[in-house]
Amino acid sequence: MGSGIAISALDAGLAVLLLEQDGAALERGRQRITDHYRERVAAGKLSADAASSNEARLQTSLEWERLQQVDLVIEAVFEDMAVKQEVFRKIDAHARRGAVLATNTSYLNIDPIAAATLRPQDVLGLHFFSPANVMKLLEVVRGAKTAPDVLATGMALGATLKKMPVLTGNAFGFIGNRIYNAYRRQCEFMLEDGAWPEDVDNALTGLGFAMGPFAVADLSGLDIAWRMRKAQAATRDSRERYVSILDQLCEAGRLGRKTGAGYYAYVDGKQEKTTDAAVRDMVQQASAQRGITRRRLAPEEIQRRALLAMVNEAALLFAEGVASRPSDIDVVLVQGYGFPRWEGGPVFWARQQDRDQLENDLQRLAEEAGFGFTLGDLDPLLST
Repeated sequence: MGSGIAISALDAGLAVLLLEQDGAALERGRQRITDHYRERVAAGKLSADAASSNEARLQTSLEWERLQQVDLVIEAVFEDMAVKQEVFRKIDAHARRGAVLATNTSYLNIDPIAAATLRPQDVLGLHFFSPANVMKLLEVVRGAKTAPDVLATGMALGATLKKMPVLTGNAFGFIGNRIYNAYRRQCEFMLEDGAWPEDVDNALTGLGFAMGPFAVADLSGLDIAWRMRKAQAATRDSRERYVSILDQLCEAGRLGRKTGAGYYAYVDGKQEKTTDAAVRDMVQQASAQRGITRRRLAPEEIQRRALLAMVNEAALLFAEGVASRPSDIDVVLVQGYGFPRWEGGPVFWARQQDRDQLENDLQRLAEEAGFGFTLGDLDPLLST
């Protein structure tokens, strides 16, 4: 992620300082950037002179004191609150006064991160999407104490990097990951109800999604969501419907493509078309433990339930002020999550539906989900 952000900045003509904690990690980051430009030149997508010019604006260092030279710091360590707070204490100690301090967290609360500094007004979230030098979406996250000029700088940076910056409030998962989490959870419910992972993935790619949720999970690594779920475990109400299939896969060492197996098995890096016996056994056990008699789910039902889950979560977060405009929600889902462009996004899709049917279907979705499901108010979302 750090290398991808650096490439984005270099491509925009900015000078970049790459800072790492040890020499080996620093060399890996530098090499990724060098390899990227070599590949672009070899493919005829960039001139040798342009690549050389970009690389000339890259500096690397292990010395935190070098942060005195920069106007903007973007932290890109892994998603652990304690680790991020420790990094921000170091940034605070070395970055010049007036510098903008950004965290690339994808779902953590940025206020405790900002509180690790003596200048929380200078801290904001800049959530890049992987690969950062390719994906156009940038969520600019407003903390409780983030100053207006710092937010303006974040939005302006997004434009400079030729991305689509979207302002979002500081809530778990912000706009994109919060809606995607509700979508993924509904897809897990459908596994318990009777679908296999490939049924869900095929139905959603048939609708126009770039990938289905379980193929996406395997690609990104199941341990990412697993770590997030474990972090939430202490606050999860035991009465809520919770599907443990992903946890079981991780406990069995099936972390996705990188381990050769996740929801799917991979042979020579290629995904098997259907899930194997081990996964199907986990799915069937999950259904049995919940007392569910499995049934076939038609592609149309899978598609509608997934979209309804997105719409409902969009209504909730818009009512909470996490998104400033309904259209921002659509931009985030289309630009960052593979939502089919011709459907316009979940809000646009909802506005094309019969309102009474939409509300009836959402009511049914809430009843099937049970305790803990909050039904959103569609009026603010669809009338604004």
